[in-house]
Amino acid sequence: MALPGTSHAAAAKDSAPAKADSAIAPIAATVPTAYELQLLYADRTWIWENGAAYFAKGNRRLEAWTSGQDSASVAEGRWLVTKDGKMCMDVAWRSNSYKGKQRRTCYSHRIKDGTIEQRKDPDGEWYSFKRTPEGPSDEYRKFESGDTKAARFEEARKLIDSKN
Repeated sequence: MALPGTSHAAAAKDSAPAKADSAIAPIAATVPTAYELQLLYADRTWIWENGAAYFAKGNRRLEAWTSGQDSASVAEGRWLVTKDGKMCMDVAWRSNSYKGKQRRTCYSHRIKDGTIEQRKDPDGEWYSFKRTPEGPSDEYRKFESGDTKAARFEEARKLIDSKN
């Protein structure tokens, strides 16, 4: 089991059909609880190719930034988890040339055969988020404990705010 307490999580049917020659039933996926998801994200920084997002623990503040060759953007808002296995980010992105409205982006999670899988809603592809033991391609390897990129976020925010 990937997380404690998943035995009481709601079960979802596996989309893969059972093999005709197999006496073993397909493994059903379960949905992690809101508490289990909170343990995965709270007080962690998700590192991206050209940026990062920090998920604060107590107040659920979310700060994110990206930086390209000649551009930077930042997002500020909140994050939340739901009882149906979703982690959502309510943020407004802004840059020197763009000021967006707050939007919600959600990721669904399921636990299947000891692996937490994730997909971007509404219809992204499921992929390995976190295995036990950890796998080299797990997305969760890109998470660091604490607010490890706060200085980079502040640099990007100051650059954008000074030009607006």
